[in-house]
Amino acid sequence: MTVLVIAEHDRGVLKPATLNTITAAIACQSGEVHVMVAGHNVPDLAAAVARIAGVAKVIVVDSANFAEALPENLAAQILALATDYSHILFAATSDGKSVAPRVAAKLDVSQISDITRVLAADMFERPIYAGNVVATVQSGDPVKVMTVRTTAFDPAAESGGSATVVAAEAVPDSGKSAFLGREVVKSERPELTSATVVVSGGRGLGSAEKFQEVLAPLADKLSAGLGASRAAVDAGYAPNDWQVGQTGKIVAPQLYVAVGISGAIQHLAGMKDSKVIVAINKDPEAPIFSIADYGLEADLFSAVPEMVERLG
Repeated sequence: MTVLVIAEHDRGVLKPATLNTITAAIACQSGEVHVMVAGHNVPDLAAAVARIAGVAKVIVVDSANFAEALPENLAAQILALATDYSHILFAATSDGKSVAPRVAAKLDVSQISDITRVLAADMFERPIYAGNVVATVQSGDPVKVMTVRTTAFDPAAESGGSATVVAAEAVPDSGKSAFLGREVVKSERPELTSATVVVSGGRGLGSAEKFQEVLAPLADKLSAGLGASRAAVDAGYAPNDWQVGQTGKIVAPQLYVAVGISGAIQHLAGMKDSKVIVAINKDPEAPIFSIADYGLEADLFSAVPEMVERLG
């Protein structure tokens, strides 16, 4: 049997999370890796996916029904292909988490969520209890439906492959949902989950104004994405899509700078895999210091502007 990866894209532009998911698929040791590309007018995207190292076949489903990636339509399309596969893998993103449960339920199998390591074709590791425990899960289901924590796997190389590209017949519109509109927030900053540097702030900043006044200059100097703790988001200091943590976004940048963040378990679960962690907090007992590579016990309102000045 072979492994099917569901590609994620934004209007024909492949999302980096797909590359990490392909690496997890290769590790499943279950034969060839196929990738399904569903969308509207996506021949260039299919050609790009065919060049990814490790991919044997690209299945293209080109239809207006998939222009907006409605989860009901995607799930129906995946189910039409599911009998040919031993594993179906999704990135553990908002899109993947929306479609995967629908597929697992219809196949009457247990979904394996947020895997961080493949031990064998039927055995996987996944974090539980906010990452404090790593569970080993073995599945006897005929089809393993899984979401992949992309920060746990290196991205597959975008070149070096020569996969076969085949077209599949699109299933009809399910009629269960309809696209009404889209509100897009444009930002010059990198997206959190793909940023190499992330600067995050906590409730210690005190206000939304201070969040921008203190953190934005540092993020600009480092060409970093801006993040926030749940406490800061709940207090209205930062928008919801900046939240890093178990109930927010999972990040693993090369550098993570935590400013005024105490280090609650919920937040640590979302960033502890960062390569280098720098923490700035005036509380010497803050839990964030226990996982930080570099810790600065100082008042953030004086320390951060000094950092910006020294960065030139």
